[in-house]
Amino acid sequence: MNSYMDFTSPNVQYTYDLSSNPFFKKDSNNYINSLSINQLNTLGNVSLLDIYLSRSNIVEPHYHQNANELVFCIAGAATVSLINPFTKTLVNLPITPGQVANVPQGWWHYEIATVDNTHLLAIFDTPIPEFIGGSDLLRLTPASILSHTYCLDEAQLQAALAPITDTVVIGPPSGCPPQSKESRAPHSVPSARLSSIPSMPQTIGNGWNYSG
Repeated sequence: MNSYMDFTSPNVQYTYDLSSNPFFKKDSNNYINSLSINQLNTLGNVSLLDIYLSRSNIVEPHYHQNANELVFCIAGAATVSLINPFTKTLVNLPITPGQVANVPQGWWHYEIATVDNTHLLAIFDTPIPEFIGGSDLLRLTPASILSHTYCLDEAQLQAALAPITDTVVIGPPSGCPPQSKESRAPHSVPSARLSSIPSMPQTIGNGWNYSG
C-alpha cells in the first residue's frame, strides 16, 4: 500500500491508460509505454513498462540499480539475456506467452524479440525504476579512456562509436543494415563464461526520464 497517499483526496487515481504515457517510440511496431507513481498516484512499490517489439528488435543492454525486473511474455516470443555478476556467465532465457524471466536488481541485461508482434510486460518492485543504458555508457565515456583501459585503438573506437549520438532504448536504429544471423537469433547462442565483469555502479540514474 502507498502509505503516503491520502485516499480521501479528490485527486486519488485508480485507473490509467498506458497509451497516454509513451516512454519511447521507434516506429509503429516497436515502442514502450510506461506506468509509475507519477501517472497513477495510488501505486505502491510497483511500476511497469509495456513493451511492443517486432522480430530482431531489442531493448538495448541496460540495468536498473534500484529495482528487480520480472519480464512477462504476453504475446510472441523473446529472449531475455542477463549477465550473472557472481558466476561471470551470460544467461539466455527464451520466453513465450505465459512465461516469465526474472532479472535481479543491478544486473546487466537486454530483451530481443524472436518473432513479430511480441508483447512484453516488465514489472518492477519500485515506484519509479531507474535506467542505465549501454548506449549512454558508450557515448559518454571518452574514447581515450576506453582505449587506455582496454588497450584499444582510439581512432577505430571513435569511428565505431560515432553513430551513437543519443540513448538508443530500442535497437537497431532505423536504417541500420542487417547484422549477422547470430545477432538476430540470440536463443541459439549458448551461455558463455566471461573472464571479468566490472562492478556495477551504485549511484547514477535518470529515473526513466527519457526526453527523446
